Amino acid sequence: MSTLLDPIGTLVEYLRFPSISTQQEHAPQVRACAEWLESLFKKIGLNAIAYPTEGHPIVVAKTIPDPKKKTLLIYGHYDVQPPEPLEEWKSPPFQPHIDTKEERIYARGSSDNKAPTLAHILGVAKILQKKGNLPVNVIFLIEGEEEIGSPHLDHFLQEHQAELASDVIVISDTGMAPGNLPAITYALRGIAAMEFIVRGPAHDLHSGLFGGAVANPLTVAARLIASLHDENGHILIPGFYDDLQPQEAWESEASKALEQVSQADQYIKELAGVEELFGETGFSTCERIGARPSVEVNGFGGGYQGTGTKTILPKEAFVKLSFRLVANQNPKIILEQAANYLRNQLPPGVSLDIIFGHYGEACLMNPNSSYGKAAQEALKESFGTEPFLLRDGASIPIVAQFKKIFGVDILLIGLANPDCGMHSPNENMLLKNFFNGIKLNQILLERLAQ
Repeated sequence: MSTLLDPIGTLVEYLRFPSISTQQEHAPQVRACAEWLESLFKKIGLNAIAYPTEGHPIVVAKTIPDPKKKTLLIYGHYDVQPPEPLEEWKSPPFQPHIDTKEERIYARGSSDNKAPTLAHILGVAKILQKKGNLPVNVIFLIEGEEEIGSPHLDHFLQEHQAELASDVIVISDTGMAPGNLPAITYALRGIAAMEFIVRGPAHDLHSGLFGGAVANPLTVAARLIASLHDENGHILIPGFYDDLQPQEAWESEASKALEQVSQADQYIKELAGVEELFGETGFSTCERIGARPSVEVNGFGGGYQGTGTKTILPKEAFVKLSFRLVANQNPKIILEQAANYLRNQLPPGVSLDIIFGHYGEACLMNPNSSYGKAAQEALKESFGTEPFLLRDGASIPIVAQFKKIFGVDILLIGLANPDCGMHSPNENMLLKNFFNGIKLNQILLERLAQ
C-alpha cells in the first residue's frame, strides 16, 4: 500500500539536493539524491534499485509486472545544471522558495527536471493509495547524468533491455506551448557542436607595426561567422539542407493554430527581452524554432580582454558553434560539411583548427498514434483545454537512444512553463503545472490501459 505524501513538502525536500552532475565535488550530493529517490519509491510501494555506474547512479523502480497489462516506462533525470551566477538569484538556488503571489517555486532543478518527474511519481502514489494497484505496469528510470550528455545511459539500456521493455515511454523533460498551454511535443531538434580556432602570427603583434600587413585572426574569425548565413537567415553551407525532411501540411496548420492562440511572436519577444524577432525568411517563428535547422555562435573571443586599450594584433581567435538539426539530418555529416566550408573560406596567412564536440540526432514521432491520442485526451482533461502539437527546438539526445533500442512510441508531455528559466538563474515551476502533472499521470495511466 502506498504512503500518502505531501506534494509540496516532498518537492521541497527533493529540490534541496545540489545534484550537480558536472561538478565532481558534488558527487556525494548526487549519490544522496539517488538514494533519496530509491527510498521514496520504496515508500510508495515500488521495487527500486539505485544502480551504480562509472558516473552517477541510475534509479529504476517498478511495479510487480502483470503480463495481462500494458507496460509504461517513465523517464526523468534528477541531476541539475550548475546554479552560477549565484548573485543573480532572487533566493538561494538550493533553498526552495515559494512565491505565493506568483504561485511558483524557485530552485535549481525545479522545472528541469525534478518537479515534472516527481509529478509522475506522486500520481502513481495517489493511485496506489486509492486503489492498491495500477491499471498498467509502470517502470521509472531516473538518471543522474542527463545534464552531461547521459554518457552511461546507452550501455545501461542495452544491458537492461529485457527488464525495461515497455509498450510506450513517457518523458516530461520538455515544456508547455507558448502561453503555458498544454502540448504534445512530437519533434525535437538534434544537435552538433563545433569549435574552431583561427591561428595567425606566432605571438601577439604590435598593431601599428604589423597591422595591414599580417592577417588578423579575429577579423578572419568574424568573416567566417558572417559567411554562415545570407541576409535572409539562410544557411550557406553547401549540402546543409539536402537531407532535411519538410513539414507535412497538417504540421503547418498546427503551427499556425498555435501562433494564433498563443500570440507566439509577442510571447517570445517578451521571454527573450527583444523588440524584434529575426530568422530565416519564409517561415513563422514557431517553424523557425522547431521545424527548421539553425547554426548559432555560442562563443567568440581572442586578443586583449582587459580594461582600456592594448594595441595588438592577436595571434589567434576562437569561435564556438552549435547546429540545431531536424529530422533526417545526420550530425556527423553536418559537422563535416561545415568544416569543409570553413576551410574553403579561409584566406592566406592563417590556419584553422577544428574541434568537433558532442552531437545527437533529431527525433520525429507520430503524435496521432493510439498512445498519442490517449496522451492528448489526458492533457485535455487535466488542463481543461485542447493540447497543441508542438515541435520543440531543443535537443534531448536520449530520446533517439530510447527509440533505437526499444522501438516504441515516446510521448513527450512537457510540464515546465515557458518562462521557467531552466539552465538560468531563478529557475522556477508554476505550482499549477506541478499539480496538474500529478492529475495528468493518473488520467494517462487509465487512458493507456484502454
